[in-house]
Amino acid sequence: MKKKLLALFMATVLSVSVLAGCSKGNDSGVKEITFMVWDDLEASQDLITKGYKDSIDRFNKDYAGQYHCTPVTTNLEEYYNKLNTMVAGGETPDVFIVSPGANMNDYVIPGVAAKLDDYLNKDGWKQTFTSDAVFAGSTYGDEAKNGAGIYAIPLNIAAACVFYNTEMFADAGAEVPETFDDLLAACEKLQAKGYTPITISAGTAWCLSMVAGYLCDRNGLDLNDIKEHKTDWMDSKVINSGKQIQQLSQYFQPTAAGDDNDIATAAFYNGNAAILIQGSWAIGQINGSCEPGFEQKVGVFPFPAVSGSTADPNRVIAKSDSLCMSSTTKNPDAAIALMKYFVDDTAQKYTAEKGGKIPVTNVEYDTTVAPPELAYVMDVFKSANSTFGFYNESLYDTEAGSTFDNCFVEIYNGTDPAEALKPIQQYYEENVWE
Repeated sequence: MKKKLLALFMATVLSVSVLAGCSKGNDSGVKEITFMVWDDLEASQDLITKGYKDSIDRFNKDYAGQYHCTPVTTNLEEYYNKLNTMVAGGETPDVFIVSPGANMNDYVIPGVAAKLDDYLNKDGWKQTFTSDAVFAGSTYGDEAKNGAGIYAIPLNIAAACVFYNTEMFADAGAEVPETFDDLLAACEKLQAKGYTPITISAGTAWCLSMVAGYLCDRNGLDLNDIKEHKTDWMDSKVINSGKQIQQLSQYFQPTAAGDDNDIATAAFYNGNAAILIQGSWAIGQINGSCEPGFEQKVGVFPFPAVSGSTADPNRVIAKSDSLCMSSTTKNPDAAIALMKYFVDDTAQKYTAEKGGKIPVTNVEYDTTVAPPELAYVMDVFKSANSTFGFYNESLYDTEAGSTFDNCFVEIYNGTDPAEALKPIQQYYEENVWE
């Protein structure tokens, strides 16, 4: 049997969510809804989580006597197990948070999540968002049970970019690269000047596979072609990406294999390396820990193109927290009203000015308050033609993602790419392809 048991379970058992959802009324006539999140809204010190709490508090205050939202909280490690248990028991939360991609498949395909296009198209709500690109990770096609459309509302965007020390670049005579060959040339100049060109955690597999994902994409690999078995993991585009990782790795810090992500990031903001390939979520860590004034030395550029490839070089790896609405909610009007609070001007200003993430709407915010690097990341994101997810979150399942990660760790360690990629090839042959 080629398909995984989890997929079968979600396609059958979870369909019992057609039973009544969690929303209900009470004797006062107030429509009650639930919102499920992967953090403790009362105790968390995470600034984004605090913003979520504010959105709910404002909703409950403004709709007092009409609607009321009760949060259902847990931690990230237990979140999906708890959510799946509630869904299987016919108690799907009215609104719940998800990551786009493979995780959301479990709720879209069996019809647990509601299609949101009609709500987005009403009263110009969709036009308040920055572009259609923000919905890329929550748009599903023919395989979705309820038809093609948008099944989640994005709350914020974090984009994977290349951070660089502008003073080091200037001192080494290195230019901001537009192609992968340019990047190698810049690294060569930085190294010749005595700088460590790139700091990265090769020991934290997702950090390395984020670079691998960019290289696969820039080489022209289409993950849908892998999924549909129009090609496989031995495709020359993947092999070439592995060879490029090995080329680039000669410019990593010597301790890259043992450094975790925090250590690798610290090497950048402590001035020990010129380049950090990381998501914009690192902005808060950089600015919260660096010496005063360091943030003024930080520039940002998009991951460069691969020369000779016809792939679109204006694609950005983006990660978003997103909201789904239960297809069985008894109070969709209340659920949609709540979801709008998470993307109104107050919430989105907070996302930029406090949380350091990219807003998903056309909100105006105070750039003098927001982290300075956010402006550069915003430029990269606005120039993107489309976005795509982390490869380890975009493959068939989480095991496929971790297998991909491990393959590229082996490539980094010097194994020939054609040999190192055999485990992911075998996994797809045994579990994905018919």
